[in-house]
Amino acid sequence: MTTDIHAAAAPAARPGMNTFERYLSVWVALCIVAGIGLGHLLPDVFQAIAAAEVAKVNLPVAGLIWLMIVPMLLKIDLGALGRVKEHWRGVGVTLFINWAVKPFSMALLGTLFIGHLFAPLLPQDQIPSYIAGLILLAAAPCTAMVFVWSNLCEGEPNYTLSQVALNDLIMVFAFAPLVGLLLGVASITVPWDTLLLSVVLYIVIPVIAAQIWRRSLLATGGEAALKGTLHVIQPVSLVALLTTLVLLFGFQGEQILAQPVVILLLAVPILIQVYFNAGLAYWLSRRFGVAWCVAAPAALIGASNFFELAVAAAISLFGLGSGAALATVVGVLVEVPVMLSVVRIVKATKPWYEQHAAPHSAHDYDR
Repeated sequence: MTTDIHAAAAPAARPGMNTFERYLSVWVALCIVAGIGLGHLLPDVFQAIAAAEVAKVNLPVAGLIWLMIVPMLLKIDLGALGRVKEHWRGVGVTLFINWAVKPFSMALLGTLFIGHLFAPLLPQDQIPSYIAGLILLAAAPCTAMVFVWSNLCEGEPNYTLSQVALNDLIMVFAFAPLVGLLLGVASITVPWDTLLLSVVLYIVIPVIAAQIWRRSLLATGGEAALKGTLHVIQPVSLVALLTTLVLLFGFQGEQILAQPVVILLLAVPILIQVYFNAGLAYWLSRRFGVAWCVAAPAALIGASNFFELAVAAAISLFGLGSGAALATVVGVLVEVPVMLSVVRIVKATKPWYEQHAAPHSAHDYDR
């Protein structure tokens, strides 16, 4: 997701949120209105976009997603993997939450709320798709916006950078098997060929391309060249994100107008999942004697989602007009306000955390 350009290149800096990030929920709300309106006025255009597919890949959307993801991955330094051992307790807690708790807790919450409690209020033919979208949303941890959250809570920047780099590497190998397992458990047919194609298109190739581009920039112009490039391409990434959302809501317009409560109902398991996983990561960090400056970003990384990848996978697997795509976009809608609330909670509880943490944690950087 979009972050300050200094977040990965100079982790010691503590920038705040830029205007786009601060008002992300507002922009998403405007995209809902614009998408629904344009979908109603220009249905033929949207149908033409939906038909532009090759091997089940929608070409216009694939291009937009690449414009979103590659600039974000350009900020990640995979060389930071060498620092993982410096913060091994914090890294261990976050890995456990990201890969062993969060996807499974979302599958459980999605099945409970969407599949049972809220089922009478939802279109029956879309319920499995909604659950699939929620699973996709939780199956990969956020890899860029967490730099902003970490900076806002004065977290240890080297821990955040090394954790994000490690999560990026794990995603390459774990995303497809994890999603396939959870979709299968939820009795949702898994189109394995499309899922594997999505992983290659939206994880493997972007990661490789971004790292090659990053190393080339650093080799030719150093940090200044990297920052300059990020400054230039950041607006492109933002426009691509908003354009993708407009397309999604253009296809979802009739369904949303018919049942506007759908968005609110989909937000419930997402909100519960965020607070549950953030709280669990924070509590485990205290139990294992992790310093607060590592525990705070650990809670945020444990709770946040890589929604760009979720949107891409949902479109590839289920289509632009699917309930899965809508469910992932609801994650974008609630991202900023809910994560800002987590930042406030961990900052407000810092005295409590340090008072009750293990005695060595005040000096512990997990080395």
